[in-house]
Amino acid sequence: MEDFDWSSATTRDRRLLYSVFSLKFLSKHEHVLLVGPAGVGTTFLAQALVLSVIRAGYTGRFLHADGFFQAMTQAWVDNSLDQTSISFLFPNLLILNDLGLHRLTAQQSADLYELIIRRHRPSSFVITGKRAVEEWLSFLGDPTLGNSALDHLSNAKFKIVIEGGQLEGRTVSPPQAAGQRGR
Repeated sequence: MEDFDWSSATTRDRRLLYSVFSLKFLSKHEHVLLVGPAGVGTTFLAQALVLSVIRAGYTGRFLHADGFFQAMTQAWVDNSLDQTSISFLFPNLLILNDLGLHRLTAQQSADLYELIIRRHRPSSFVITGKRAVEEWLSFLGDPTLGNSALDHLSNAKFKIVIEGGQLEGRTVSPPQAAGQRGR
């Protein structure tokens, strides 16, 4: 968080971001939606957040949404669905980065729905996206599951929208394993 460029030409709610980085939302199993166009720092903030979570002694996992869908597709093929699903349910915080870059198939929509429903009460997640939350239904392949998933997401405690131009910034290298912990 200390490396975020607050002087950039972006608009964001600094108070809300600091509230998220206090990590209190984890003990309450609340969720964060972080949206903004390419280059405004959503991925940077998500990576910084998972590092903060791990340093605080929680478990965290950061992955691109496409990586989640690839893992689930492989799990369906090699019959490892239970093991793969558990790996996404285990961490205290799961961050899906860049949801909605591609239109989802019906199976991908079902997998996302299951993930959201199963994590909704017992643990927290952060979802980042380039589109406004109101546009998310347009890329979900199954309207019924999409509406239900969005209903759960619309109750996210923190909805942070970043608007403006691209940041000149640094990247953070997030840990890859779900079980990695901080101190």
